[in-house]
Amino acid sequence: MRKVDIEKLLREKEVSLKSLSAVVGRGGPFKPLESGTYRIVENLLEDIKADRVQAEHISNIGVLLAHDIAQRAGVPAFFVDPVSVDEFRPIARISGVPELERISLIHTLNVKATAHRAARDLRRSLSDMNLIVAHLGGGISICPIEKGRLIDVNNANEEGPFSPERSGSLPVSSLVKLCYSGKFDYSEMWKRLIGNGGLVAYLGSNDSIEIEKRIEEGDEEAKLVYEAMAYQIAKEIGAMATVLKGKVDVILLTGGLAHSAMLVNWVKERVSFIAPVTVYAGENEMESLAMGALRVLKGEEKANIY
Repeated sequence: MRKVDIEKLLREKEVSLKSLSAVVGRGGPFKPLESGTYRIVENLLEDIKADRVQAEHISNIGVLLAHDIAQRAGVPAFFVDPVSVDEFRPIARISGVPELERISLIHTLNVKATAHRAARDLRRSLSDMNLIVAHLGGGISICPIEKGRLIDVNNANEEGPFSPERSGSLPVSSLVKLCYSGKFDYSEMWKRLIGNGGLVAYLGSNDSIEIEKRIEEGDEEAKLVYEAMAYQIAKEIGAMATVLKGKVDVILLTGGLAHSAMLVNWVKERVSFIAPVTVYAGENEMESLAMGALRVLKGEEKANIY
């Protein structure tokens, strides 16, 4: 279905397959990988089809689509900075319970693209900088980047601030009691944490524009919960500053929620003492895919091997 849509769009825009230099697909939760641009190869396709990946997610088919179209065009196929980028040090994997290792799942594509953009704007090399990037969307990833490497993150499905749809970190013993209370089965509990958590659970909406309107009309509960999300975002940024031992050149706020001046100002009030805060609102993921491939085509980076 998606391939048909892509082919239709190319025809409408009068773009010939033979005119392409490369095809780039979205990377999914594959096996743990370092950040960068990767050629799409057969063993990756086999891993996806055999379900040898970390999670089932629609983004996994991005590389299948890219590979198919690239083969017909006779050009290379790539994926860029998948969510399974893992550059953790061993110390970051320890959770407190041996059976529960902390894992690296990140909104890598937008996080790394925003870091590259900030480095260009500051006329510095990313490999010489320390940054904290906060991707603020339906899920929230707050990531310390040390000399270009993503050395820690809150897994947005398990930890960190609550978000428009996800619960974030929770009081653990109380969560265990709730799971065994008989009020929820497994699927209901999972949905309570991811999908119906966060703003949805408290306010019945994941729409920041609607919630801000409610705040402007005097809804005190909406203000409390929305500011609490900003409070938790700021706390996580502060925690990640300790990972970098306080040596932070700049804090970057990105993602859809970074369009919210209200939320951004609340966060800035609490973290500006750590480092300057720059906002790159929105999720520029299509451009990020293109730029990742372009860096390889121009010889600025080498394509990694899956």
